[in-house]
Amino acid sequence: MSDQGYNPHKDINLEDRRRRLLFRAWHRGIKELDLIFGNFVEANKDSFSAEDCAWFETLFEEQDHEILGWVTKGIDVPEKFQGEMMDRLQKLDFMTLKAK
Repeated sequence: MSDQGYNPHKDINLEDRRRRLLFRAWHRGIKELDLIFGNFVEANKDSFSAEDCAWFETLFEEQDHEILGWVTKGIDVPEKFQGEMMDRLQKLDFMTLKAK
């Protein structure tokens, strides 16, 4: 797991962090996560705060198969990722996601 105290993105302005998140969201390595995160970040990035960006940046350092399990409720979500953003991801209607 990653260290939440370390943030290599802290000196990047918010708009560039959002753009970086969008790219990383569509290029996860597992197509299912590309669709989940790509669609979610694309639809919501303009409203992401610096804290939201930091949450995703930390989440994106985790293993894809674990993230997929957390989002699809197949395995318990670690405490540091529990909260509103994970709740929103878990409520996605997977049938409406669009591939790029």
